[in-house]
Amino acid sequence: MTALAPILQGYFTQRLAQRQASPHTVASYRDTFSLLLRFAQQQLGTPPSRLDLAEVDAALVGAFLDHLETGRGNSIRTRNNRLAAVHSLFSYAALRCPDYAATIARVLAIPPKRTDTTIVCFLTEDEVEALLASPDRTTRPGRRDHLLLLVAVQTGLRVSELTGLTCGDVTLGAGAHLRCRGKGRKERCTPLTRSTAGVVRDWLAECRDEPTDPLFPNRAGGRLSTDAVADLLAKHVTTAADRCPSLRTKRVSPHTLRHTAAMTLLRAGVDTSTIALWLGHAGTKATQVYLHADLTLKEAALARTAPPAVGRARYHPPDQLLAFLESL
Repeated sequence: MTALAPILQGYFTQRLAQRQASPHTVASYRDTFSLLLRFAQQQLGTPPSRLDLAEVDAALVGAFLDHLETGRGNSIRTRNNRLAAVHSLFSYAALRCPDYAATIARVLAIPPKRTDTTIVCFLTEDEVEALLASPDRTTRPGRRDHLLLLVAVQTGLRVSELTGLTCGDVTLGAGAHLRCRGKGRKERCTPLTRSTAGVVRDWLAECRDEPTDPLFPNRAGGRLSTDAVADLLAKHVTTAADRCPSLRTKRVSPHTLRHTAAMTLLRAGVDTSTIALWLGHAGTKATQVYLHADLTLKEAALARTAPPAVGRARYHPPDQLLAFLESL
């Protein structure tokens, strides 16, 4: 094996293990390097196990990033995520392969691409009502889907946090809440409204599962996958669009429900610091996007301002004599 293989193996078995990287991070980095090694094999004709670290230089990594956008149709955000994984690996290699310092430095110097900032998509009250009414609650899968959508809209949990909930993560009674472990291994509690807590209570009474069982199980009793949540959401959005046609103009994903919860809190007068804690953000910077998305807040701010004191003067033509002089 060359220098690349032991570095890559040590990165996954030592560096990511020491950092206690989440399974999602490990899977994302695994996919990144699988794509990179296959691309390098196509370009250089060298099997991945025989690739040398010097061959994975800035030119090859740059071509790989271009391939992600043009060949695979990935977004700039995905391209930047792949680059972050490559940077992490080469930072690890910098201390272990000083002979390749120049190659490593050039790869680490590759900058991420700037992305356009778009206004977040969220659902209105009518759209939320239509979506929650979509599942057929006369069936067990329908009651599960209704509860999942209700919890997502009310709590703003990420889709991975929703699918990771167990029955033991629910606390009912006074101060009803859900406990989850989110991004960055941060554990947090999210309160439940009285109506949502009542639906959760009915669901737990129906299931009678063990505390370690998934709160939202699939047909086999295991955890729902993130793709399964996206599929069931798309199905119910299609049904809800018959009742609320405005849903047809929106691209609704599980993250849209998270945005909806944040916008509901913001419109209720909750400050961005509290919303950041509610959503599990590392700081308030990520929460500022909701201020830009809410036109109602901007209209209210405009209504509180005084219009400029500009009079409406009538036009009078200039004096004929002065006009004659100016024309000379």
